Amino acid sequence: MDSTPRSPLAGSPAVPDPADLTGLGRRAVERLGAGPAKAMDAMALAAVISAITGVGVALSLSLPLLSVVLDGRGISPVWVGINTATAGVAAITILPFVSELAKRFGVARTMTTAFVTMAAMLMGFYLIEPFVLWFPMRFVFSASVTLIFAMTEFWISSLAPPHRRGLIVGVYTAFLSIGISIGPLILALVGTEGILPFLIGALCILLAAVPVVLVRGQEPELPSTGGRNLLRFVVAAPLALFAALVFGAVESGGTAILPLYGTAIGLSSGHAVILVSAIAAGNVLSQIPIGYLADRVNRRLLLIGSAAVGVVGAALIPFAAGNYALLLALLFITGGIVTGLYTIGLTQLGARYSGGDLASANAAFVMMYAFGMLIGPVSLGAGLDLFPPHGFAVAIAVIFGTYVLMALLRIGRKGLGS
Repeated sequence: MDSTPRSPLAGSPAVPDPADLTGLGRRAVERLGAGPAKAMDAMALAAVISAITGVGVALSLSLPLLSVVLDGRGISPVWVGINTATAGVAAITILPFVSELAKRFGVARTMTTAFVTMAAMLMGFYLIEPFVLWFPMRFVFSASVTLIFAMTEFWISSLAPPHRRGLIVGVYTAFLSIGISIGPLILALVGTEGILPFLIGALCILLAAVPVVLVRGQEPELPSTGGRNLLRFVVAAPLALFAALVFGAVESGGTAILPLYGTAIGLSSGHAVILVSAIAAGNVLSQIPIGYLADRVNRRLLLIGSAAVGVVGAALIPFAAGNYALLLALLFITGGIVTGLYTIGLTQLGARYSGGDLASANAAFVMMYAFGMLIGPVSLGAGLDLFPPHGFAVAIAVIFGTYVLMALLRIGRKGLGS
């Protein structure tokens, strides 16, 4: 389940150094005034933020790369979407074992193993060509990603002081977005052919593990969630949980299919992958302000507002498709705001739950994100395939619009609440 913040767009797309990111994350956390949190807790937060940045680089590089490679081999967008959706199956499968793995091996050790596994699978995509074998490899790769996201989200929520939770989650998401904005720029620089992009992605993944290793022993204990019914959180906090589903659908589907949409409207592969960076760059600037608002404004209204922007933005994509600069600007603004679904939803869960319930709620959040990963790539790929090229944008608008309608009905019955 983000250099200066603007450098991915304005400067060189160099692979981030974990030591630099740890320093940036630590200074950012210290400036937030982490209240009663210990200095070592701030270092742990910085390490988690640094790690998630590296994961963002690896994911945003690998998802478009794999889509472009498959497209070049004659695989249709629908099958590209189905292969990408394997990530959702992997996430749903691994989630029940997250707590057990963390209890048995420790959070840091489990995360480090997941990083190494991700790197190995990414190189496997280059070395192994038969498409049928990409499904088990994508499964293992995505299960590792799920482990990392589930543990870092719990880690962040546990260490963030209540009065700064939204802001710190916003920082976490912003640094993730910095990583996500860098990956496609690397592809634009080195191309999508040959072993080099795969090597760079694997290196980013391995570097991301370094800060986690450095703070080993400082990670929080992940409470056992065995026997808990995660679906009860969907009933208790549906707007937050379905926000994860919607964001998972649009983010995973968009990252995988957006480059194909770009080529379908006549862009080169290099320009097409930069579309993903435009969205991520918007996230960099928007998530800290959104997290700040999530500590002060009714979160249900913020969730509806974010999704409504998604509907409008998706509806405008076909009209901006003929102007590359305008399309980048639209994706920059819209993508930055709709990512608030993730930041606000995670903040809302952190405000409502603690301890074992927080771990379970975060697992439910990731589970719903995983369901979104099943829905999004297939829906967006089918939209592009069946109604080329703008069925892609229509599918996004439908997903966001369904959430807005559901949220309005919920508020009509239950009121705004908190």
